[in-house]
Amino acid sequence: MHFAIRYLTEYRYAEPVTDNLNALRVKPATTPHQRVDDFGVRVEPDTRLHQHLDYYGTTVIEFGISRPHDHLAIDVRARVTTTPPPEPPETGWEPVEADEYAAQGGEYRLPFGSEPDVGEIDELVGLTRAATPAATLGAVAATIPDRFEYQPGVTYVGSTVADLLDAGGGVCQDFAHLALVLLRRHGLASRYVSGYLFAPPPGSDSDDSAEVQTHAWIEALLPTGDGREPVWVAADPTNRTLAGADHVKIGHGRHYSDVPPIKGVFRGGSAAELEASVRMTRTDAARSAPAA
Repeated sequence: MHFAIRYLTEYRYAEPVTDNLNALRVKPATTPHQRVDDFGVRVEPDTRLHQHLDYYGTTVIEFGISRPHDHLAIDVRARVTTTPPPEPPETGWEPVEADEYAAQGGEYRLPFGSEPDVGEIDELVGLTRAATPAATLGAVAATIPDRFEYQPGVTYVGSTVADLLDAGGGVCQDFAHLALVLLRRHGLASRYVSGYLFAPPPGSDSDDSAEVQTHAWIEALLPTGDGREPVWVAADPTNRTLAGADHVKIGHGRHYSDVPPIKGVFRGGSAAELEASVRMTRTDAARSAPAA
């Protein structure tokens, strides 16, 4: 698939602020199933942008505005080509117990901070255990939306898995965090993924363009057998499916806090009003070659 993406974020301050420092993680990643054909960022007030890769390989764009200003606009545009990933490898659990898998999984097998030690987690681990790691990944992606309601407004950006369990509902970030807890309890290395999902709402006037939001899903490291290296396979527990060509990845980490789209601070006592939008448009496939 070929997508044009525009991510527009605007902050308006009641009074002028200064020393506005920000880090953006908004550039789509380059992967075996995704290619970035074009990318650009414009910031108003105008300032110099600095780009680097973080510890996890995600592109970070940093900037600072020292002079007084009462608004900040960040306009991100990208063109991306995606291709469907192959079917997940089917092997038994033996390779997961090997030292080689532990070395490659690394910190993605470790708990992130404090995780709820409650019977409901044990129950979910039991419900999602399957004959193979790939089947277990599928069970996790299917069980979470069956058990919990997608319900915006009952959690917030700093919510924990315990908050999701208490509320009985949440959003994609919460579902991804719970999936990580379950997969790591199964011994599978897994990581949080931030990106965009092309999903026109039912009844939309067009199937080729849609207002969307930043989305979250997960990737699990699955063994392939026959001495080959394990592979990362993406699944979307909000939509009870494996991730496909409709998913555009920005980056990954252990947790949401490793890949927030925008993170910043400013000097001043003014409150900020935020408006943000993401539009994804499918473009003419004939304009570019398939992703390599």
